[in-house]
Amino acid sequence: MRASDAERERVAEVLRDAVAEGRLRMEEFEERLEAAYTARTHGELEPLISDLPAPGGVVAPVGAGGAPARGGAAGVAWAERIGGPATSTGAFAFWGGFGRRGTWTVGRKFTAFAMWGGGEIDLREARFEDREVVIRCFTIMGGMRVTVPPELNVQVKGFGFMGGFGDRASGGGSPSPGSPRVRITGFALMGGVGVERKRTRAEKQRLRDEERARQLKKGPAAE
Repeated sequence: MRASDAERERVAEVLRDAVAEGRLRMEEFEERLEAAYTARTHGELEPLISDLPAPGGVVAPVGAGGAPARGGAAGVAWAERIGGPATSTGAFAFWGGFGRRGTWTVGRKFTAFAMWGGGEIDLREARFEDREVVIRCFTIMGGMRVTVPPELNVQVKGFGFMGGFGDRASGGGSPSPGSPRVRITGFALMGGVGVERKRTRAEKQRLRDEERARQLKKGPAAE
């Protein structure tokens, strides 16, 4: 049976995890990755990961069609989301609000300011002008929320005075190899900036559907 693009990408994710953990040399990784993206059938994909453990030290099981049966999020094709001209390099709100969400392209230096207002910066479906991106958030008596996906490499270094600069992203999630590096900095005066990791509704539904399919495949528990 012919392999799909999604199956090839899931195999590539296992390979990226393996090289990041030191289980594959870079030469082996490059060879297998090239083979994964040029594979046409399930039989060509399976040998590429059959000897590799999934996170936690368990050998990655191969699902139907030669794709790894992973419990986490599907692989993110970061290479396809890095590069190209920025569609926005800043945002401003005064007695109002702003929003950056969807498939917009973040500039390598993005500055947001809100005074007596608020703003939302959503990176879950965003593209990135460069592999290194800095987002600067400044708010005075206002609020800002930055939402990032679990797979994104994020560092937060902001400061709040008579306010807060909340960080629920650094050190969390499961940043994947190839992810752009996003540094979020700034200052909140009598206001707040919050950074959190969160999946999109579509991704949550996909994970629920996958779990339901696995349970149906197992069948009723033995009595």
